[in-house]
Amino acid sequence: MVNKEQIMEGVKLILEGIGESVDREGLRETPERIARMYEEIFGGMREEAEAHLSKCFSVEDTQMVLEKDIVFYSMCEHHLLPFFGKVHVAYVPDGRITGLSKLARAVDVYARRPQLQERMTMQIAQAVMQALSPRGVMVMVEAEHMCMTMRGIKKSGSKTVTYAYRGCFEEEAALRDDFFRMLGR
Repeated sequence: MVNKEQIMEGVKLILEGIGESVDREGLRETPERIARMYEEIFGGMREEAEAHLSKCFSVEDTQMVLEKDIVFYSMCEHHLLPFFGKVHVAYVPDGRITGLSKLARAVDVYARRPQLQERMTMQIAQAVMQALSPRGVMVMVEAEHMCMTMRGIKKSGSKTVTYAYRGCFEEEAALRDDFFRMLGR
């Protein structure tokens, strides 16, 4: 559970620390707005991806399932600045599939936490493996990090790409090639 009072106090301290007045008209309600926003954008702290992925259906087919271009927004744990982009999740079923929206919900669970892109990529892959027991899974994340574009080195438009693969994707290079081909790479 988010402690809104603590967040509001922290925001007041930040505003005072940068030389602003928390009593200024435009800032009076900012601490409360930020607390409500943090409750939303860090909502993944109170969820488990497996809860979403547990809704499964039996299948005989063992062809790759790919859900691509799942848009996400997250917060870099180093600077508490946003990073955002797209996640692509593929898996090869071994008797069970999940609803496509469940993959997107699993992505949101991990994105809605203070996060590192590299960790999020691995967490999504691991959650799919644990929940569905597929023959394999592959996850690719492409993201723009505001800590790279609006501060520090200021390289607007740069993207970070990470991927994780498990099971048959580790063993079969042709399957990884199919994944990239399906993404148009």
